[in-house]
Amino acid sequence: MEEYIVSARKYRPTSFDTVVGQQALTTTLKNAVKSGKLAHAYLFCGPRGVGKTTCARIFAKAINCLTPTDEGEACGHCESCQAFNEQRSFNIFELDAASNNSVEHIKTLMEQTRIPPQVGKYKVFIIDEVHMLSTAAFNAFLKTLEEPPAHVIFILATTEKHKILPTILSRCQIYDFERMTVRNTINHLKSVAEREGISYEEEALAVIAEKADGGMRDALSIFDQAASFCQGNITYQKVIEDLNVLDAENYFKMIDLAVSNKVADIMVLLNNIINKGFDGGLLIQGLAKHVRNVLMAKDEQTLSLLEVSDQQRTRYQEQAKKCETRMLYEALRLMNQCDIQYRQSSNKRLLVELTLIEVAQITQPDEGPASGRKPRRLKSLFKQLIQQSQPRKAAPQVAAAEPVASTQPTASIPTSRPTATPKTAKPLIKPKSMSSISFSWNNLRKKNSPQTTAQAETTQGENATSEQIQKFGQHDLELEWLSMCNRMPQQLSGVASRMKNMSPTITEFPAIEVTVENQLAREQIENIKGKILSTLKLHLQNNDITLSIRIAEHQEQEKTLSRREQFELMEKENPSVKKLRELLNLQLA
Repeated sequence: MEEYIVSARKYRPTSFDTVVGQQALTTTLKNAVKSGKLAHAYLFCGPRGVGKTTCARIFAKAINCLTPTDEGEACGHCESCQAFNEQRSFNIFELDAASNNSVEHIKTLMEQTRIPPQVGKYKVFIIDEVHMLSTAAFNAFLKTLEEPPAHVIFILATTEKHKILPTILSRCQIYDFERMTVRNTINHLKSVAEREGISYEEEALAVIAEKADGGMRDALSIFDQAASFCQGNITYQKVIEDLNVLDAENYFKMIDLAVSNKVADIMVLLNNIINKGFDGGLLIQGLAKHVRNVLMAKDEQTLSLLEVSDQQRTRYQEQAKKCETRMLYEALRLMNQCDIQYRQSSNKRLLVELTLIEVAQITQPDEGPASGRKPRRLKSLFKQLIQQSQPRKAAPQVAAAEPVASTQPTASIPTSRPTATPKTAKPLIKPKSMSSISFSWNNLRKKNSPQTTAQAETTQGENATSEQIQKFGQHDLELEWLSMCNRMPQQLSGVASRMKNMSPTITEFPAIEVTVENQLAREQIENIKGKILSTLKLHLQNNDITLSIRIAEHQEQEKTLSRREQFELMEKENPSVKKLRELLNLQLA
């Protein structure tokens, strides 16, 4: 039986022309060999598996070739080339700096540099993983590296250029190797498959190339693994099964469902993906990459940025025609926000579900009359569920309320909103108010990123002139107060958390009073009182607002409810919330 050799070694390049993805670099080296203008030290740096050591060997072989070709390649037939091919050359030395990193090893190497070559012109020392040398070894190497004997050339290779001393870098010609593109990797895998007599699907090779992440050696290793699993017929389905990669079809289907606002179908698809063992964070990362590719496919100028197979590129173009650019931008923002929060979240699945729900509702039109502010909300996803949960006897009350609402002066003066203090106000959640339900739903999210919401709301506030004086109710004030707390920067997170439990009250319009628990809390609020007041004036559109802060009397202090107690109170007041939680099988962390 013939000895098996892995593809990464079997198809290792033996000439500059066979090196993949480094054309500019190999051309420079060939020109140096042709002209004879050789430096005394070279540094090859770049990611793993892109050909640094391979190019060093090819370059060393070409330098010592007795009859090089006109293109600067080694002939392969002279004594020096044959000695190199048979691994018996005394002119080319390879040193692994990871295991030979002491001063003694470097001193031994320096002694070898004194002996001139027996065949050829140069002695070439290839030092791999040179960043592993100790500081003392680097310092012992400095003088010889700067002024070596005329017959000595050093070629250093490393994956971590930043760990090498600047004094070493200044003595070398530096060559930065590029990562392999997906297209170059696919083409090379095709040639290897044809030589080995293995049939393949281009989509399967694209998955291998993406999994390799820019390293050709990694790609060939994965290719060998896939060929062994597929028994000579590499197909897309077998490759994703062998590598445990999520099928890209899930991403295409999820975006199609999001465009159609089919949230329930997305929840079912997400559940199936998680049940197969895939992590929600990796799903969000993969979906974000997919949306980015769809966005690139919308313009012919950016189409070349897609590092996918031709078949996949066509699919991206087809889906790009169905998606609005605004929807793709917003989806990318939401998924990037989820990716940032995922590691700190204690309920990771709920975070992923909420993100996908928001993505699916980007193209869904807003309901109800437009207002000056745009709070984040779940729109009509659970409208039918809410209607079913309402008691039948409540229908006449709702119908009777409609003519009363129509007699209000204008939408900009919402006098029908309650102005009672938080102690006597009704709960925020009502079965007939979808916006109230959405407000409470957002409170369930432990982590949110209010910066983008603040930007969207600020553009609304900029339209208000300094002369405007709008009326607002207690409900408006409470809503804006909580929204302001959510937008506060990270360094004020402690103050924001305390402010969420405070209840601002309209004492005599437009005077606002905030009751705090103690003197410490009062001092913290006083420090940022100016910013709080300017924010309320901007978003409530009233420049006459005044803000006073007082310490609560003993009988006024109330127990602060935890998140779980708040949610239990919401369920008690509104059965539809409980039914919603049971339907989606949600848990409050």
